[in-house]
Amino acid sequence: MTTPRSVTLERLAYTLAAPALAVAPNLAPDSPFHAVVQLAGAAGVAGSVLAAKSDGLGAGRKILRWSPLVLAAAVDVAAKTTTGFGPYWLDGLLAAGWAAAGFVVMPFSRHARRRHRPALAAPAPQLAPAEAPEPAPVVPDDGADLLTRDARRLWEQAGMPARTHIVKATRHPGMQHDMTILLRASETGRPITGLSEAAVAAPFGVHSSDVVLAEVAIQPGRQGGPGWMEARITPDANQRRRTKPTDQERWTDKVGSPTGGAPGSELVHKSRDDVRGVTFYRAKMADATTTPRIDLAKVCRGLKLPEDDSCVFVLVDGIEFLISAFDKPPLSAIFPATRELLTPDAKGMYVCGYTITGQPVKNMVFQHDKNAARHGLILGVSRSGKTQFFAIDMAAMSLAGQVVWLSTVRKDEKTSTLGKYIDRQGSNALWMARSLRAAKALCEIRAEMPWPHDGEPHDYKPGDARCPYRQLNVFADEFMTAAQDGDFGEFIQKDGDDLTVTGLKYGIGFNPAGQSPFAHNGFSTEMKDNLRQNSRPTIFNMGSPGATRKAAEGTMENAYDVPTIPARYAQQEGSAIERAMRGEADPENGVSTGGVAIMVMDNGRAVLMRSLYADFDTNLAALFPDDVNRLTDHEIEELTKRGLWFDWNEPVRPGEFWPEPDEDDDGDDKPRRRGGGGKGGGGRGPKSGGRRSEQITSPRQALEAIKSLTDA
Repeated sequence: MTTPRSVTLERLAYTLAAPALAVAPNLAPDSPFHAVVQLAGAAGVAGSVLAAKSDGLGAGRKILRWSPLVLAAAVDVAAKTTTGFGPYWLDGLLAAGWAAAGFVVMPFSRHARRRHRPALAAPAPQLAPAEAPEPAPVVPDDGADLLTRDARRLWEQAGMPARTHIVKATRHPGMQHDMTILLRASETGRPITGLSEAAVAAPFGVHSSDVVLAEVAIQPGRQGGPGWMEARITPDANQRRRTKPTDQERWTDKVGSPTGGAPGSELVHKSRDDVRGVTFYRAKMADATTTPRIDLAKVCRGLKLPEDDSCVFVLVDGIEFLISAFDKPPLSAIFPATRELLTPDAKGMYVCGYTITGQPVKNMVFQHDKNAARHGLILGVSRSGKTQFFAIDMAAMSLAGQVVWLSTVRKDEKTSTLGKYIDRQGSNALWMARSLRAAKALCEIRAEMPWPHDGEPHDYKPGDARCPYRQLNVFADEFMTAAQDGDFGEFIQKDGDDLTVTGLKYGIGFNPAGQSPFAHNGFSTEMKDNLRQNSRPTIFNMGSPGATRKAAEGTMENAYDVPTIPARYAQQEGSAIERAMRGEADPENGVSTGGVAIMVMDNGRAVLMRSLYADFDTNLAALFPDDVNRLTDHEIEELTKRGLWFDWNEPVRPGEFWPEPDEDDDGDDKPRRRGGGGKGGGGRGPKSGGRRSEQITSPRQALEAIKSLTDA
């Protein structure tokens, strides 16, 4: 290869200038040579600075181009500064180094070339031989059908995606374009990697969503595993699935998908009951270890059902669940109460209502498995159906031969009607306090009553013919209001607490009803726990779905999904948006939810039901037995001895609940009501026996109470 002329001249210049740089500063320090070298160095510095600040390409190449001038000026300054030729001939060594660097780098000749011009006498470039294309694997003719050969041709034109080969293509029955292709790796023993739906869809001109890749199972006579793959190409079926899907396809796409109303579920079957006007969707979770997570509104939208709580319900049982879609609100139907339904069986169970699916819901009049009476807890706002439930519950107890007492805070028509068919009924807080006090005294009386077969007292055993007394059920309507009464509230609350704890073993059940099951409204934690464990709490409409759900969860050991009870059942008619655009009023088609309740079963599961209807406008004698069940003569005699059995509608007797007013030192009569009554009263107030607590609701009342203290 011939050396370019510019390179030769540049090397010659470095060789000649190097001795001058070493000798001139020592022999002629004041010669013009030094001024020329310094000016050249300054020019090199300026050129390097400008090259570094520029934004264009080749800045490094420009700096290298000016570097010999800058280094020459540096060598001249060093040689001029040292004494003589410097120690160890330093000036000569620096000049020689400068010449050697320029001899190798050659900035002016090499880096001044533009567009990489070839050097002089450079050999002409020769074309490199083209690389031979990799021969495609030879596929022997296996007698494939026309569809397979056409598919292979398209596949080969696409470059054999993921280095795979089509073994067979099978057309789907009744479809023009749908088919399944069986793929294997071109190299034996290599797994198929990097194959995507888009890579399969592109050769056949379909959308990637119309392609599904699946593994190939090992079958007799055919291999499988990672080296094989199956691709289902279904543009026709997907088009039909988008426009007219089957029930299974709609469920998979809209309900069981990760964004659906029941992710991970699959439809078992869909059935229709034309007689009852209901469609059932039975589904289960594909993974048996998962728990159903159901968004009922999203399920309705996925199945194109009206989003209406009054017609669509869900029932969960383990990994399975049932969606019931009714044509009309099922709980708006009326289920008349009959004596046959209300008559308890040998285990004390009777039908108290029906669920949305028509299943009977049973309540108990005693606890057969615990050999004890039962308590009851009935919650709901006014006009929600509590008194109707009282009627069927009392009728079932009366048909079982039990005694019933009913107390309310205020008198009304329905409770007065029920009073004709039960042992005792009253309508004020004083009557309730007296009934609870007498029931608590009965616990002491029954604890000493001898049984006829051995003459010894025993605990209550329901259904035992040898028991000398009947089960007593004490109902207290509006218990929350009565427990906050200014005169008798503390007696009602304390005796109610005692009765829930000790009454069951003596055959006495306590059945409070109200609008709140919480401690700050009269239901102590001890009372609520005993009521929950020894009854089937029944919660009617509490005023709002949130309040109903909260009340139901407060009576359950584990908060399961609590059904919703709206204020009214109203089917959606037409489009609310269209009515708004036309300025029309919404239709008034609401149906009352009175009588609809949530009953908490023994396993803690909440069941939505419609209680049986007892018509108070007709004669209720058909539901109750002919004879009213009463206490035994022995019990009445013992209560009379204690001064607890009389007409409880009488005014407060002197000393019945608190001692009579006495005179203090000033001679003024001051009432000193205390809760600790004696034998005649039978009632007890606070443990300290101090002054009965007054209701203080303002600072003025608090000041007056402080001034009235006798020991202030």
